[in-house]
Amino acid sequence: MARKNVLSNLMSPTTTEQVAPVTPGNDEPRQHVTYKGIGALGAVTRSIDALAAKADAAKEIEAKLTAGEVVIELEPDQIEESFVSDRLAHSDEQFRDLVEAMRVRGQDSPILVRPHPAKDGIYQIAFGHRRAKAARLLGRPVRAVVKALTDRDHVIAQGQENSARADLSFLERATFAGELEARGFDRETIMAALSADKTTVSKMLSVVNRIPKTVRTGIGPALAIGRDRWHELATRFDEPANEDRAMEFLARDRVKARAPEDRFNLVSSHLARKDAPEAVAKPAPAEWVRKDGPVRASIKTTGRQYTIALKSADALAFGAYITQNLDRLYEAFRTENADKSGD
Repeated sequence: MARKNVLSNLMSPTTTEQVAPVTPGNDEPRQHVTYKGIGALGAVTRSIDALAAKADAAKEIEAKLTAGEVVIELEPDQIEESFVSDRLAHSDEQFRDLVEAMRVRGQDSPILVRPHPAKDGIYQIAFGHRRAKAARLLGRPVRAVVKALTDRDHVIAQGQENSARADLSFLERATFAGELEARGFDRETIMAALSADKTTVSKMLSVVNRIPKTVRTGIGPALAIGRDRWHELATRFDEPANEDRAMEFLARDRVKARAPEDRFNLVSSHLARKDAPEAVAKPAPAEWVRKDGPVRASIKTTGRQYTIALKSADALAFGAYITQNLDRLYEAFRTENADKSGD
């Protein structure tokens, strides 16, 4: 079904085309106005259209896979997840929206399952994991199409449907490719499951094979980070010591609190700093003199010691002020240095 562009009335006319007159005797051709996105608004419109196209593609794949099949209802405890995971994390907000939509409208489209290869009366999900989870939460049966699928057919159906969706990141697709390779599936199957060419699959597998799983999990899906940036980060782990460096960094509370895209950028910058020449500490000045007053300080530094001696009529009061504010000054120092280091 064609989707209406809700932003069309905000676009400015940029081109005109001559079309045939529509009424007899009308010698003047009328102009048909077309629209082209302008600036940021145009980018938003194109982004919405791209998301809509991906959603339509996923629905089309589902329709083809379930065409001509009988939809039945299964109890949630009859269903198990796929034997291969294709997501690192689910968006809580999106899942809540799905639950609310199913609460109001019911389950719009069935999921695809196969009879479990080792458990009688149990079914394994090929696609539709979130719908099954939402139905379980609502205490409702799950509408499903049951198909006898081989392992290969199962992962191809799962991969193609999920890869067509707009909310699956490059890392999640790469992780799925890595899981398939680890389970012995050949490159042709992986390419078919991900609808990807040989070069793209090779880069996916390079990322998951070079970046340790603990690091990938610590960063998260990072939806906005594409193939090339993940591949660049992967090269950092050719040095074994960088795994420990990355994990120590990702374990910091203020890093864990950031969004996955931010964590990616922070850890990437953290590992890259080792390649830069180390900054040479500037020697401390031997003396500091306040230009508009009589305050003077002599400074001495030896290794881990840094001594400031104040000389002025205000030395005692100024020194006491510094002492009372040491906590605040140190926190300001740490904050400024954390901002510079990207932490």
